[in-house]
Amino acid sequence: MSEKQLDAALDLMRRLPPSQIEDNLAGLIDMVPDLTEDLLSTIDQPLKVAYDSHAKRDYLLCDYNRDGDSYRSPWSNKYDPPLDDCALPSPKLREIEVQANEVFDIYRELYFEGGVSSVYCWDLDGGFAAVVLIKKTQDQSKKGQPMRGTWDSIHVVEVKDMKKNARYKLTSTIMLSIETENDQTGKVNLAGSLTRQEEKESPVNDVDTHVTNIGKMVEEMESKLRQTLETIYFGKTKQVVNELRSATGASEQEKRKNLSNQIGSALSSRQ
Repeated sequence: MSEKQLDAALDLMRRLPPSQIEDNLAGLIDMVPDLTEDLLSTIDQPLKVAYDSHAKRDYLLCDYNRDGDSYRSPWSNKYDPPLDDCALPSPKLREIEVQANEVFDIYRELYFEGGVSSVYCWDLDGGFAAVVLIKKTQDQSKKGQPMRGTWDSIHVVEVKDMKKNARYKLTSTIMLSIETENDQTGKVNLAGSLTRQEEKESPVNDVDTHVTNIGKMVEEMESKLRQTLETIYFGKTKQVVNELRSATGASEQEKRKNLSNQIGSALSSRQ
């Protein structure tokens, strides 16, 4: 029964407005509390930002760095609120995590020119897994343009160690939200998400190689997703808007033509 409920809940979430995902998810959890863990681990939510008072840096919250009601910072490796018995990556994996955070911090600054990034790793049998998180919020209203946008990237990588190679399975989700409001168009909100998967086998010999291989996969995947969003999703939206404008324009022209004919007929009848 719980499996059918989970499938129904996931199907419902796919049909609801992406901009209201947090409220809708909270409502589902209230209705079916037994599915709380499954829903939180399955449904991607907009990333939230927290502050690490030890490292003096922002970091991102997600289900992968959560233990109960506490969240672990990738910079200090400490939980907030503090926990005595908590899940931590092994020393070797922590080394990978530290280096990955440094690399993606540079990547975020180069590609996004701001925002917040975090990388978390955890041990698995025969390998490990990692999640790369990036969040960028842009508010143009301060510059006199009534537009606000948010980009959330969630890249989950499962790594299976082999003799001289490693197999990487990447699942990437992009959540994008754009909101604008002015007198001509009123309030317009565009929001949605896109998920893609990719698997790749690459040679590996040390910690640096894992970070390099994951970095390349994430970079290539984000480029593909950006292109898909631009050409398909925004392109389709633009096409629909243009068709609506054309239909409205044709309707107005037809009205003017009918009015002109009516005026002409009225003038002819008076002669």
